[in-house]
Amino acid sequence: MPQPGVDLRLIIIGPGRAGGSIALAAAEAGHEIVGVLSRSTGQGYGPDLVWDEPLPEADLVLIAVRDEAIVDVVERLDTIVGSVGVVAHVSGFVPVRVLHPLQERGVAVGGFHPLQSMPDPVSGSRALRGAFVAIDGDPLALDVLTHLAESLGMTPFHLEDEDRPAYHAAAAAASNFVITSLAIAADLFRSAGVDPAVARPLVERAVANAYEQGPDRSLTGPIARGDIETVIGHLAAARQVSPTVGDQFLLMAEATTLRAGREEDLDLWK
Repeated sequence: MPQPGVDLRLIIIGPGRAGGSIALAAAEAGHEIVGVLSRSTGQGYGPDLVWDEPLPEADLVLIAVRDEAIVDVVERLDTIVGSVGVVAHVSGFVPVRVLHPLQERGVAVGGFHPLQSMPDPVSGSRALRGAFVAIDGDPLALDVLTHLAESLGMTPFHLEDEDRPAYHAAAAAASNFVITSLAIAADLFRSAGVDPAVARPLVERAVANAYEQGPDRSLTGPIARGDIETVIGHLAAARQVSPTVGDQFLLMAEATTLRAGREEDLDLWK
C-alpha cells in the first residue's frame, strides 16, 4: 500500500465518461496512468495496452465499463493480471463478488463508485473533488481505494454488496429524476417565452430545503396543498406544449401526489 504522498500506478479499463474523469483527476493528483485498455486507442490518458499481453505492474486496475460487460472483463483479465495489486470496478450496482475469481491470482478486489455526475471527462474530473465515493472490498483494496479517494479530495464511505441495488436506485433518483423534472420545466418555461434560467434560485433553494429540513417537509405547491383546479390547469398547459411533455408532467404529478400523501386527489384531476 503506497504511503501518503506516494503515487499510485493505475490502469484504466474503459476510459469513457467515468473512467476518463477518474484518469484525469488521478493524473492531476500525481498518480501515474501506466496503461489504458479500450476498444479505441489514442485517447491520451496513458499508454494503450492490448488484451493479449500481460498487464504492466500496477497498484490498481479500475474497470469502468458498462455493468453488463464487467463479468466479461474479469474473464479476460484472468490470465494477464498477475502484476497487479488491486482490481476494482466503478459500478454502483454490480456486486464486488463478481471480481472474486481474480483473487485466485493473488489480486485483491473492491468497488469504487463515485457518487457524482460525470457527463464528460473534463467536467467530471473537476466534479470529483468534494464528492462522496462508495467503496468496499478486501483489506488491501480498501486501503488503496481509500488512499485514491482522499488524494482526489473525495470522501469514502463503506457499501456492502447486498445494499448496492437500493443505493444505486437512490443515486439514480437523486440525479436523473431531478434532470427529468428540470427538462420538463424548461419546456414549459420556453412555451411561455421565459428563459428557464430564471428558475435556478428557486431550484437551488428547494434542494437546500430538502437537505436542511428533509424532502417531505420541503414539498410545497398546488399538489401538496390540494389545489385541484390549479393542477388541472398545469396538466392542460403541459399537454399544449406536446403530448410527450403532457405525459411526462402527468407522471411527475402522480408521483408527487403520492409523496404528498394525497392519493385521494388523483381521481379528481387525472
